[in-house]
Amino acid sequence: MPVRTGRAEWRGDLKSGDGNVDVESGTFEAAYSFPSRFETGTGTNPEELIAAAHASCYAMALSNMMASDGSTPTRVAATAQVHLSMEGGAHIEKIHIICEAEVPGMEAETFQRYANNAKEGCPISKALAAVEITLEATLLD
Repeated sequence: MPVRTGRAEWRGDLKSGDGNVDVESGTFEAAYSFPSRFETGTGTNPEELIAAAHASCYAMALSNMMASDGSTPTRVAATAQVHLSMEGGAHIEKIHIICEAEVPGMEAETFQRYANNAKEGCPISKALAAVEITLEATLLD
């Protein structure tokens, strides 16, 4: 399996410094700073990058599980909300996944089973197992 690489450079101290982050494929490059992470400044931050990785991994895992059992979804849209807490030192305290999917012919109860299995089984969920991960999954008509 391939090894994927992300890179970051930080210049200066925590509060007044700044940095850049990019990925080896060249499809993403962004600035980040103390304000973009802990306040409302311009730029990205590690938590939103984790959120994007988790949402994309979850959507793929859920789609694959259903399609492998013969129920190919028309669409799976996932959002991951990473909650950063400063109590007791900066840490990710929770990740909440919100999912909407269109799966022709699937019953709601069956969909919920797949949605929960994907939450537990996607590689990013497994990597983040030390963090509480919650799920709100909706099957659309």
